[in-house]
Amino acid sequence: MKTWLITGCSEGGIGAGIAKNALEKGYNVVVTARNTEKVRSIVEAYPQTSLALALDVTDKDSIQAAVNAAVEHFGQIDVLVNNAGYAYRSSVEEAEDSGVRQMFETNFFGAVEMIKAVLPGIRERKSGAIINISSIGAARTGAASGYYAATKAALELMSEGLYAEMKPLGIKVMIVEPGAFRTHFYDSSLKGSKNTLKDYETTAWKRSVENNVNLKQQPGNPDKAGFALIEAIESDETPLRLLLGTDALAAVRGALKARLDEMDKWEQVSVKTDY
Repeated sequence: MKTWLITGCSEGGIGAGIAKNALEKGYNVVVTARNTEKVRSIVEAYPQTSLALALDVTDKDSIQAAVNAAVEHFGQIDVLVNNAGYAYRSSVEEAEDSGVRQMFETNFFGAVEMIKAVLPGIRERKSGAIINISSIGAARTGAASGYYAATKAALELMSEGLYAEMKPLGIKVMIVEPGAFRTHFYDSSLKGSKNTLKDYETTAWKRSVENNVNLKQQPGNPDKAGFALIEAIESDETPLRLLLGTDALAAVRGALKARLDEMDKWEQVSVKTDY
């Protein structure tokens, strides 16, 4: 039986939805969060095939301890899902360095360290999968979300490189781009700068944490995310990128079309640099 390790599984989020779906499918699942109390109901429902572990992806010792405990309990890790992350909203100028760097430590470097800790076992067996949860923000972004989008864009390009390195070894790598899901992302997972420069009143400020109102009308159902993800990763032709949600499809299609249109418009300037 394959074992999944999923980061960021606090109840009500996409990670929790993936964990519940994987358990329902019959997999062993290592369900992690900074605070294991936030995953209690998941593991209590599947006491034989789940394991709750405390995990801080910004702490290498915490990562290694969790990986060691998972291997000791289930024998090996076959699928890693890097889901832990959050958003720090701010204009580029107003952002505090510490806030931006901490977000990169979680959203990007945390995923990298998880991959480095899990990959030796997967690579030795020439079988397994790395799934990195990104965002439609990696395809397009706006005011106040530039830094968050940058963490996801970095995650995606790193994943593309990893994909090229793992494919010859029979190991799958998949990037998942969710749209808006009805989770705690828009509440407890949303942080922001305390700096205020009036020039950003009509742009970044409109999307600040203080002005954020979560009406909980997002189209995405976190409990359905896992089913789609599992279907894709179990497929013989697993995609490099999987979008989740009709809003994600519309947003990314629009962003790619706009980029192609701009490329075509400026083609005659672009080609002037050749010898």
